Amino acid sequence: MDDNRHGLQARKLILEELGYRTATAGDPVEGLAVLEGQQFDIVVTDYRMPHMTGVEFVQKLRESRPDMPAILVSGFVDVLGLTEENTGCNVVIQKSPNEVTQLVRAVARLVKQAKPVRKPSGPAPGTARKRKAQDAS
Repeated sequence: MDDNRHGLQARKLILEELGYRTATAGDPVEGLAVLEGQQFDIVVTDYRMPHMTGVEFVQKLRESRPDMPAILVSGFVDVLGLTEENTGCNVVIQKSPNEVTQLVRAVARLVKQAKPVRKPSGPAPGTARKRKAQDAS
């Protein structure tokens, strides 16, 4: 989500090129409406937008989806001292020439963390060998 159409479109294209399906919103009110009826793995938001900041948006998001990963992207990270701790976001990224690389890595990491890990069925590895060893004694 970003009120800057160029930044919004650039991030959308990058993520879609990597195989992610995306939905976009130009402001937090629209973003909350988009999130209301759909399931998403992650939210990427700008900090400075009309109606509320990205941090306020994430606080509202957490009321209904407390575990949804959120990435905050801003040109004001250093100036305002924005961090994961004081924003409630999983990742905070400074707008810079490194933004794309950082965004791609953060999205991949957070989406991977959100997917449940499948446990193998059957006995735990090494269990069968222990039983055989016990039977032999």
